[in-house]
Amino acid sequence: MELVGYARVSTREQELGLQIEKLETYGCTKIFTEKQSGAKSDREELKKALEYLRSGDKLVVYKIDRLA
Repeated sequence: MELVGYARVSTREQELGLQIEKLETYGCTKIFTEKQSGAKSDREELKKALEYLRSGDKLVVYKIDRLA
């Protein structure tokens, strides 16, 4: 089982650092990052993260609203 992280901020001015740090601390071995509004449906890194997952893997986010 692999823990796969997904970090997203909604504007280019925001930083991903805190989310990445927490995901690494939690044990994520692969982290996908995105600087894009959640209102956009075309989130390439989220798609990549979901495609990367294998049976038994877990997708981890800093806060559930990062998926929204």
